Amino acid sequence: MEIQHDFSLKNYNTFGIEAKAKEFVAVHSVMELKTLLAKTHLVPKFILGGGSNMLLTKDIDALVVHVDLKGKKIIQQNDAYVWVESQAGENWHEFVLWTINQDFGGLENMSLIPGNVGTTPVQNIGAYGTEIKDCFVSCTAIAIQNQEEVTFTKEQCHFGYRESIFKNTAKDQYIITSVVFKLTKKNHQINTSYGDITNQLAQKNITNPSLKDISNAVIAIRKSKLPDPKELGNSGSFFKNPILSKTAFQPILAKFPEMKFFEISATQVKVPAGWLIEQAGFKGKRFGDAGIHKNQALVLVNYGQATGQEILEVSKTIQQTILDTFGIAIEAEVNII
Repeated sequence: MEIQHDFSLKNYNTFGIEAKAKEFVAVHSVMELKTLLAKTHLVPKFILGGGSNMLLTKDIDALVVHVDLKGKKIIQQNDAYVWVESQAGENWHEFVLWTINQDFGGLENMSLIPGNVGTTPVQNIGAYGTEIKDCFVSCTAIAIQNQEEVTFTKEQCHFGYRESIFKNTAKDQYIITSVVFKLTKKNHQINTSYGDITNQLAQKNITNPSLKDISNAVIAIRKSKLPDPKELGNSGSFFKNPILSKTAFQPILAKFPEMKFFEISATQVKVPAGWLIEQAGFKGKRFGDAGIHKNQALVLVNYGQATGQEILEVSKTIQQTILDTFGIAIEAEVNII
């Protein structure tokens, strides 16, 4: 466990932004993590997982702790369900594929989401009709201040749309070290509610899809719409889909009757942020080396040498334009550092 100084984070964030850490250390076990936290209790810290949901706009004047804990195992099972624990440093997509290969159901719609397992509860990540909270049981975390090991149940995580306690009242207080999921062993709840998945399955003449079929469909959809961060720097969806009350939405819909939306409750609707951004003319637009992806307006990209500040300015321009045009505020899903 070696602390390095003036360390480049270019390869540790999926935007590929050149930023430096004052100090950097990778930890490979819970014991290493506890020891490090105890030794450096007075030093400001920045916790880094897969680097997939953040935009670095400046150097990090702190000790960057890269959580690189590996391992996964079955901790309990019965005829219908299996409880699987994954360490925080496991790659999310690889973990999802592992569950599918075991014929464990529940995570298949979230295939190919970038990042590591440990950060998934923070955002309550989700895709194509499913979210982490649907299969989440608990997570174990280390309190930064006193190194106490704490278990958070689903209820204690206060999950919301791309929200959790770790983004709010418990922000910067804990480091998640492992996550437990409850997955199906049989009678899988196959979710094909999204049209893109239905279309993919129809193209393959699949009428009774398996977990693998769903995963393959999601992978194909994501690859067709989203750039590979290894080839073009990005952080997936940059913005949240705005949720509005039906009362607030009615006059907006009257003014823009072609606007896409989905009812999510008796009182709320969700508007696709990508549709708003595309209608405003930003899809495929480029501002120097910062831009909006040609196939998915939700994705901001780094064409090579963009700074985090340049990408942030593009995002602010988009937000202001959407607000001025449609009267709808869209929020960043990505963490701005």
